[in-house]
Amino acid sequence: MNGRFLRWAVAVLLIPLMAGCSIGPVRRPPPDRTAPPPGPATTAPTSSPTASDVEVREVRVAVDQRYDLPYVEFVTAERGYAQFSGCGPPVDRSCPALLYSTTDGGRTWRGLRHPYPLSVNPQLYVVPGVLAIFADPQGWYTSTDGGVTFVHTGGDRTPAVWQAAQGRFQVDEATGRAVRWQGQRMTPLPVQPPVPVLHGLAEDHGLLVAAGVDGGKPYAAISPDGGRNWQRTAVPASDGEVGMLRPMVGPDGDARLIGWPPDRTRFPTFWRYLGRWLPVPVEGHPARAHSVVPLTTGRFAVTGPDGVGVVADGRYDRLDWPLGPEHYLTLLDDGTLMGRASDEVLLASGPLGSRHWVRVVLEPA
Repeated sequence: MNGRFLRWAVAVLLIPLMAGCSIGPVRRPPPDRTAPPPGPATTAPTSSPTASDVEVREVRVAVDQRYDLPYVEFVTAERGYAQFSGCGPPVDRSCPALLYSTTDGGRTWRGLRHPYPLSVNPQLYVVPGVLAIFADPQGWYTSTDGGVTFVHTGGDRTPAVWQAAQGRFQVDEATGRAVRWQGQRMTPLPVQPPVPVLHGLAEDHGLLVAAGVDGGKPYAAISPDGGRNWQRTAVPASDGEVGMLRPMVGPDGDARLIGWPPDRTRFPTFWRYLGRWLPVPVEGHPARAHSVVPLTTGRFAVTGPDGVGVVADGRYDRLDWPLGPEHYLTLLDDGTLMGRASDEVLLASGPLGSRHWVRVVLEPA
């Protein structure tokens, strides 16, 4: 795939691409890279006085106050990265980008050397084991050691090290075929899943699920042996047309499907695989949604214009989580929930009924 992932504001559309900026680097002298990066900034966590009892980790770092708020991304509940880029008001894009990292959940942040700080709008992406920055027009900078060193790859083609980190089984966007990554080498599966217009693959506990859509109808297939043999599995029709079908595996190891309507803002349809695909009824759900994550025991958390709720036992019920309509919800590799808004990140760990919420805020000093 071309692999250019969109920012939070565009990520709510769930388009699995990455897009870099088309504006070139600004013309100004580079910063002095012989100077050591700034030391760690610390803050004492405080508790929110609200009923939701959110722990607040607010940190100010030695950054010019003209800078915009940073883009913050977490890999796990403890490891995260932040990038300051751009200043204003008035808008001044001549400020060099600044890069920070945390290994304690946002309690402290340490400055890193940015691989190319003069890009007007560098894009920051993270997955377990890889930190990536797309700095147009220079291309990609990837790090596998937490930002200590970077490898430069020119052009806008996604580096293999980044692509391989997305998962062992993927859909090659250039060909639409199912592929397997071994190290940094991609090879098509010898037997392609019997799914028209393949949308995605998901794997867990030896079960590989392929899903796609044709003519507004959902299709899926499963493989118990890594894609050597496939069995098409009937997916019961949804109430309306499906525009995108996303396979996933829940925390409890059960395969699921999320069917988004062609109007991506509308509420999706859910299925669970229990020997066959079973539709998940959802009474009382709102009309719209913009993010979904799987929870244990077949449940789903959903955010949208009406706030956040849970799909469980055939119903949609509101949750009192400290998330608003602006938050986009994702599930991190270690099972932590992350809710992102334009100016903050919320992290939550623990069981559904007693999750511990942390608000991470990073600001210029």
